Amino acid sequence: MTEQAGDASYGFDPEAFVEEKVEEIRKFVGDGRAAIATSGGVDSTACAALAHRALGQRLICFFMDTGFMREGEVSEVRDMLSSLGLPLRVLSAKERFLGSLKGKADAEEKRIAFRQTFYTVLGEAAKEEGCDVLIQGTIAPDWIETSGGIKTQHNVLEQLGLDTKRVFGFRLMEPLLDLYKDQVRALAKYLGADAAASQRQPFPGPGLLVRCIGEATEEKIDVLRKATAVVEAGLKLADPEPKQYLAAVIEDTRLRPKDGVSEEAGRLLHGGTAVYLGGRATGVKGDNRAYGKIAVIFGEERDPEDLFGAPEKIIHKDPEVVRVLYAVAASGSRSGRYVVIIRAVETRDFMTVKPSPIPRGLLKGLAGEILKDGRVTLVCYDLTSKPPATVEFE
Repeated sequence: MTEQAGDASYGFDPEAFVEEKVEEIRKFVGDGRAAIATSGGVDSTACAALAHRALGQRLICFFMDTGFMREGEVSEVRDMLSSLGLPLRVLSAKERFLGSLKGKADAEEKRIAFRQTFYTVLGEAAKEEGCDVLIQGTIAPDWIETSGGIKTQHNVLEQLGLDTKRVFGFRLMEPLLDLYKDQVRALAKYLGADAAASQRQPFPGPGLLVRCIGEATEEKIDVLRKATAVVEAGLKLADPEPKQYLAAVIEDTRLRPKDGVSEEAGRLLHGGTAVYLGGRATGVKGDNRAYGKIAVIFGEERDPEDLFGAPEKIIHKDPEVVRVLYAVAASGSRSGRYVVIIRAVETRDFMTVKPSPIPRGLLKGLAGEILKDGRVTLVCYDLTSKPPATVEFE
């Protein structure tokens, strides 16, 4: 299937797809029971609705409360799945996840630790319910990025050679494996999901963890959770609404950039300068992962759209940079310790993305709200396309 198939207008037939996959699921599960982990995102919701059509009451839906959820996530997901007639059991595992991630700052180490904890907890719950099959909503971009070495998606297992039956105690089925995001949205709509579910903002399985650059602490996640609520509420009303929008957080540790980077910032912005932040983010160069530097450019107030050429110029000066941010507003506070990054993108299939042209006034308003949290010192906007940056920060 080509990337072009990521647009549902390219001949995707949800009715035929459902008919085919319902039979496959029934054959794979046999007379037993199956479990599915639902995040409330469109991928897992569509997959759960599909599996429920095949298995009925022989399907149990789990929602994993990892501690990395957005505000109100548990009740929102419960209501959404209830409207589709899907039975839900919430698994609370916050302490296990925080414990497994303690001391880990590297993005790939965090993803692997999350995956191990996630499937261990899920395997235990599935065994309690008498399920030996896990059905999950892995889609094409997930396994393409993982198999290509860009980053480990937590839900990619068999493509990496993991024997899920031996390691976690369940057989794995992935009915959406060849679909792209727009096809999944069309499938969700066909299966009865309302717009709130079928058009819901993409939210990764590891949740806010992959938007928390460096080690994840409870305070840092709390800062990010509050900033995320501001960004999602504000950009939902943007015209046009970006395809995806999110917030990320990183410690405010500023480093001197490589020679030539600040000078380039001065050419881009009147009186401009640049710094590097102390963490690293995941990007992609060619077909490979690039775990690189994060640059911030400061200077005159401009609409971000005027600066979309900045990443290419900054990266030309230092090829180790994978993200270029524009400083929108600062607090001037000496007590804060975090930088919040706003990211909004346009895309058709999430294989490539471009930053959204959010007006300066809207960004300033969002930054002002975020800076009311005294723990935040600086709010930035991510100017970087994919490639060289991935949509998520880790």
